[in-house]
Amino acid sequence: MKILVLSDSHGALRLMRSAIVKLKPDSVIHLGDFYDDIMTVAEDYPQLVFHCVPGNCDQFRVRPDVPRTLCYPVGGVWLYMTHGHLQSVKSGLNRLTGEGRNAHAQAVLYGHTHCPDCHQEEDGLWVLNPGSCGHSGGTVALIETNDGAISNCKLIAVADLEVMK
Repeated sequence: MKILVLSDSHGALRLMRSAIVKLKPDSVIHLGDFYDDIMTVAEDYPQLVFHCVPGNCDQFRVRPDVPRTLCYPVGGVWLYMTHGHLQSVKSGLNRLTGEGRNAHAQAVLYGHTHCPDCHQEEDGLWVLNPGSCGHSGGTVALIETNDGAISNCKLIAVADLEVMK
């Protein structure tokens, strides 16, 4: 299964739509900051499953009862999904990774910093920030799963996406 991970769109819908068309994911995750962007995009792709959390810029864009963190299986793997501002990710990832480990997640996904990051910790936990699909040239991430495990996790720059057929 292919899972497209997006964050921090800040009103830029073009890269999100292009990534969906070119990468052909089975599911899409949006990690906040302009939550309504992904709701608009989702209307164009009713065949896809969308998983979304709001970010710090979404305070007046979503109801207060919308969860700020999600943790459940997507594509057969447990994903801990959050924007990251509540875990203070700009000051380090210890709180985020601790929460993910406590939730028995196989990967923690976050945004907020606009800095792409994809790495695996020594204990096997994947840590993924797709960067911003609305700033700094734009980046997205793709997670591929197989038999309950992450088989591939990578960042994709807008320039690389544009040359894909």
